[in-house]
Amino acid sequence: MPRLQAFAPLASADAHTLILGSMPGEASLAANQYYAHPRNLFWPFIAEILDIPAALPYAERTRRLCAQGFALWDVLGACRRAGSLDTGIEQASIELNDFASFLAKHSRIGRIFFNGTVAERMFRKRALQTLPAHGEMRMFRLPSTSPANASIPYPSKLAAWKALRP
Repeated sequence: MPRLQAFAPLASADAHTLILGSMPGEASLAANQYYAHPRNLFWPFIAEILDIPAALPYAERTRRLCAQGFALWDVLGACRRAGSLDTGIEQASIELNDFASFLAKHSRIGRIFFNGTVAERMFRKRALQTLPAHGEMRMFRLPSTSPANASIPYPSKLAAWKALRP
């Protein structure tokens, strides 16, 4: 299996909210863009919730997301994985992103939203223990926006994602 490298975080210095996925899928890695799969609901939800049109060029969408105080990253910095699904991640190959440094640099972040169960589970199990006391940090799991998560109806997912609003 190939060793996959995740993206750098997208964040402004005054970010207040961090959205974490697990690891970019094949379409995202190929496009070098977060949530690039055409059926992933992340950008349509952001359009609906934060009024950032999904049709804008990627650089403009991410600029506007950061300008509204949102940071975007993944729990894993690198891993080996067959395909795009989280179930294909080779557990022994997991390398976490450096959350201690990131959160020290972005000290205004008070909320973390997880894009799916796997992102939350990996963060809580592996990353949380590497952080100094997280005091007032609030953490929320949202339903995955992945096209593989088809069991939850669109309106229910969107309703859950509306928790992003400050």
